[in-house]
Amino acid sequence: MIAVVLAGGRGLRLWPESRRQRPKQLCKLVGSRSMLDHTLDRLIQAGSSQIIIITSDELNADIADLIKQRPDADIIEILSEPEGKNTAPAVGLVLSKYMHTMPDEVLGIFPADHHILNPAVFAQSIERACQAAKADNLVTIGITPQRPETGFGYIERSKWEISTLPDVFPVDSFLEKPDSATAAKYMQSGQHLWNAGIYIGKLSLLAQEFSTHLPVVYEKMLQGFEHYLSSYAELPNISLDYAIAEKSNHMAVVPAEFGWSDLGSWNALAEITPADESGNICNGQDIILQNCKDCLVRQLEKTVVLFGMENLLVVETSDLIFIAPRDKDQEIKQIVQNLEILERHDLL
Repeated sequence: MIAVVLAGGRGLRLWPESRRQRPKQLCKLVGSRSMLDHTLDRLIQAGSSQIIIITSDELNADIADLIKQRPDADIIEILSEPEGKNTAPAVGLVLSKYMHTMPDEVLGIFPADHHILNPAVFAQSIERACQAAKADNLVTIGITPQRPETGFGYIERSKWEISTLPDVFPVDSFLEKPDSATAAKYMQSGQHLWNAGIYIGKLSLLAQEFSTHLPVVYEKMLQGFEHYLSSYAELPNISLDYAIAEKSNHMAVVPAEFGWSDLGSWNALAEITPADESGNICNGQDIILQNCKDCLVRQLEKTVVLFGMENLLVVETSDLIFIAPRDKDQEIKQIVQNLEILERHDLL
């Protein structure tokens, strides 16, 4: 499998840790290594023979420096988008370069910033998906829901497996983020899975899907990588989910449970970080809490002391301290948008 890692996003809901020059995939949110490093390690363990990182011109140098430090740097290639155009044009970069020379290779498309608790089970799921991809399916990984989550999209799978592929199911539909009542129904159905944004298929099948559903992009791909890159500004801003997956007649899903989290917000750290007896979650070496309940603290350099606080989010970085109610963590994007209006580029 050739693994494509999408590493151009900004992770706005993890501000102020995630910034323009150090977005979520370069942050050390788990342990002492970046989210991108964890992702690359996991894909090597899952059997990737080649890795292609797609990022932005803005982040290219930082990611190149990170890759130079790795012992497997020789199998990692970086492709850079001239401007952000969402995931479908980004995948088109790879197809424009390799679809003519390696049409039968299996391509796996992965976010750069997810957290996986069990890499061995992840590798098993990817192997199953690769086998399904070799049988001319476009395969996604569906995460068995752990709760009625309203913040994720869902995949509805068929009741019956594909006959020749155990534990692989046709996809009946992709579903938007639901309300609470609908999420509870999805949880109970046994046929609805969280959409982890992972896609695996042969280059030839992916090219065929682009030809059918995104012909404007496909025409640019046919003219080769350099032409595709030079005409990037003309491409539509559209995700692979909307452009291809939701329209394809070749979609299959592998249900999986490997301890997945997209770490899309500060509260997502609660899923992978043990809480104390009062529900407090501490990420850092010098945090003192007294009479506090359900607080989440990320500490870097200064000692953080909280007294008599409840449901508080505290994030310390090298240049600022951010404090907010924990239940407002999904609204942090609004702060970033306001900082852009105020032209506080030093904080972005």
